Amino acid sequence: MKSGRDKEKENDRYISSHMQNLHRRLLHALNLGTRHFDEKTNRWRWQCANIEVQKNVLRSIGAFLDSLSGDARAARHAVVKESLPDILGALLWILQCKNEVLLSMASNVAVKLVSVLPNPLLQSHMLDLVYCLSSLLSSHQVEVAIPCATTLNFVISNLSATNEKDVMEALKETEASLRIVGNIKDFAEGVKKIEYFEEMTLLLSTILWRWPPSRFSVCNDVILMKGLANIHTKTDSSIKLALLKLYTSIALCDSAARRLIEDEEIFPQMFVQAMGKSNPHAIRIEGFRLAQCLLRSQDNCLKVVGLCGDALVEAIICGMTETRLTSKKFGNNHGSLSVEACQLALITRWAGDHHTNFWKQGIDRVLLSLLIENIEDQLFEPVLALEKQIYMAKEGLKANYHLGRRSYLWDILGWLTIHCGENLYPYTRGSELCIKLLITCACLSFVDTLEKWCRICQKDIDDHFQSEPVSRTVLMMIHSPCNSISSHTKFLLSDVLKVKGMPCLKSLLHTLDYTSSLESYGSFDKLQLVINLIGFTCLSSLPQYRRCIIESKGIKVIVLLLKRCLNNDIHIERQSFTPHLHTHERSCCCFDKEDWEGSNILLFYSLLALTEILHQCDLLQENPQQFSGEVTNITPQFVSKLQEIYKSNSFSHGVRWDIILGAKSNELVGWTCDICSDTVPHMHVHKVILQSGCDYLQGLFRSGMQESHSQVIKVDISWQALIKLVQWFYSDELPGPPSGCLWDNMDDQEKLFNLQPYVELYWLAEFWILENIQKACFNVIMSCLDSSWRLSIRIIKMAYNLSLWKLVDIAANLMAPSYRQLRDSGELEEFDDALVDLIYSASIQLN
Repeated sequence: MKSGRDKEKENDRYISSHMQNLHRRLLHALNLGTRHFDEKTNRWRWQCANIEVQKNVLRSIGAFLDSLSGDARAARHAVVKESLPDILGALLWILQCKNEVLLSMASNVAVKLVSVLPNPLLQSHMLDLVYCLSSLLSSHQVEVAIPCATTLNFVISNLSATNEKDVMEALKETEASLRIVGNIKDFAEGVKKIEYFEEMTLLLSTILWRWPPSRFSVCNDVILMKGLANIHTKTDSSIKLALLKLYTSIALCDSAARRLIEDEEIFPQMFVQAMGKSNPHAIRIEGFRLAQCLLRSQDNCLKVVGLCGDALVEAIICGMTETRLTSKKFGNNHGSLSVEACQLALITRWAGDHHTNFWKQGIDRVLLSLLIENIEDQLFEPVLALEKQIYMAKEGLKANYHLGRRSYLWDILGWLTIHCGENLYPYTRGSELCIKLLITCACLSFVDTLEKWCRICQKDIDDHFQSEPVSRTVLMMIHSPCNSISSHTKFLLSDVLKVKGMPCLKSLLHTLDYTSSLESYGSFDKLQLVINLIGFTCLSSLPQYRRCIIESKGIKVIVLLLKRCLNNDIHIERQSFTPHLHTHERSCCCFDKEDWEGSNILLFYSLLALTEILHQCDLLQENPQQFSGEVTNITPQFVSKLQEIYKSNSFSHGVRWDIILGAKSNELVGWTCDICSDTVPHMHVHKVILQSGCDYLQGLFRSGMQESHSQVIKVDISWQALIKLVQWFYSDELPGPPSGCLWDNMDDQEKLFNLQPYVELYWLAEFWILENIQKACFNVIMSCLDSSWRLSIRIIKMAYNLSLWKLVDIAANLMAPSYRQLRDSGELEEFDDALVDLIYSASIQLN
């Protein structure tokens, strides 16, 4: 009797023999054609004009591929790799012949080829396939167009990063997107079958997902978008699924998402209905993914909430409780409905009426049921003793129920508590126990996290993905506007830390002092620093740790961190260690970029920690000498700035609007101010902000001259430039011009309109001595000029008039290669002679 190993060897021999027979048949068929050397591609190409030979070759290729199907080892056989150039060469030749008798057969063999052979083997041949198949998308033979679209979709979906740029150029060259859009319009007119629409739509969605610049033209095709809206009324599930995927790829462009939401009568209701439980599972998942793209901005979210907030929240709540396709214990299937719903529930990061909807629809019970398995069966008593609550939470958390979703759940809970009103009771009547158990779960997990992360050498933490979210949530609950949530969180945290709180705080301060002084930071160091800082801030809110914080020089550590943040020595973004937020990485034209804490969360938490210490300990009143002596020695520049604001009479009103920045008159018609009746474009700005951000203005305000007492400062820049200037003063960040598909599809006039404010600010920054903003503007200008040299023709005149000689020289050098063309076309006639001479000199130097 043969052993299992003998049978396996015999089977391998049979497979190899069978494959070799088919391979010999294939080689025989290929030998009926001829080969020629293609100098363009530096490859041998197969060719044959005989239709019968072509047909025989296609059958042989198909049979050979069938022998490999389902067997990964066979598909990687050396014979396959050696034969691939001949197989692909013959297939491409037959497709390029466009013989209507064989096109359908050949295109189906192409589908088989890309689905059977390993993707790495095909990478070097992808470009040839794309050029050949793209031209066949418009074939009047549906039997040809459909498999071509299927093959292209597979090819583009599995592209390597090295081939992506070349394939994009090939799709542009062959106008693939235009062909596909035309095909979809044909279907909308009722002349094609469902499979045709499905494959074309899926291909277009893949292209839009891969290459952001292609989204603009699709979204702006009015006829196409109207046709898609009409198609959605069809009841066929495959049509709805394909359509939702296409909308999702379009909505990755934030500008397109805003335009889709503007269709208030149809579109919001459409994607909300798609998430409903009456739909098939696949449609619901795609509905959630579309909603995630559409509701990335606060404006879009609040608009949809105003139109169908109840239905939106109901769909999210229903989806979060749907766990049938995931493992009960770990739930780490990112394609699951529950995960997609949890992702969408992060719209709680914005305040709005949807928070009331979430509470009314029992979000507290949903979150608790996802944290603790079968918790509903244990909530038969309306009131439980604290010891019982802690026991239930501890045992429930040990089970690691839906562990993969914990990060989402903590974030959702944090947003709900920070955005709730002072009185949550009307919306949560009967849910007090659920809310208390949620607070208990969060505090227990947080304390466990602190114990792990406050040790300097602890690097084996297996649940690091939820360490930051749960720590952040406890901090948000402490600062909740709802007094019952805030006070119970502090009470429970004090109780849980009753024994180990003081040792934990000392260890935390020691680790914080060590990590804050590191010269460089790895991802682990950054996460440890943030968690320890959050922990320190939370414990600072508890009175019993006041003396320990003072005696352990806690303020010194925090101010050191602040100093390093203000000097840009440390910059940490939250997304660098929150993988559950890494979604829609191929999005473009995003307007809402910053999180609640801002771009540098370390700066935010440091300021919050210092505020908490001063508020809790009342150091300024109790012991001002200790505060002044201890802190001033560490950061004299930072503290002197604070003391200057505190002592100066000019800052006595603090947050009062006390100064106006006026833009130069321009073509704005009907401009109005929300604060005053002046119709000249202007902005009301805090004097303290201007003075702390600009030494020139600080000197102006203190000079005693007439301007120092004026309530209006005229700034000789446009309104668009003024908006950017004020945003920089308040955020220390200069908003960039439109990018992605928006910039790529602008004409030169539109690009100039968007670039001109940065030239104006570059000039103003030189006058006001704002080195940082001047550098930022220069980088923006250079980036835009590099992407479109013709902008130099407009920018050089503006820079010349403003005496910005560095920009003049750069623009002249960019124009130099085209000097003769510009001169002969007459475009230089409106320039000053000196400027023309400058461009001519640059062209001479170039030559």
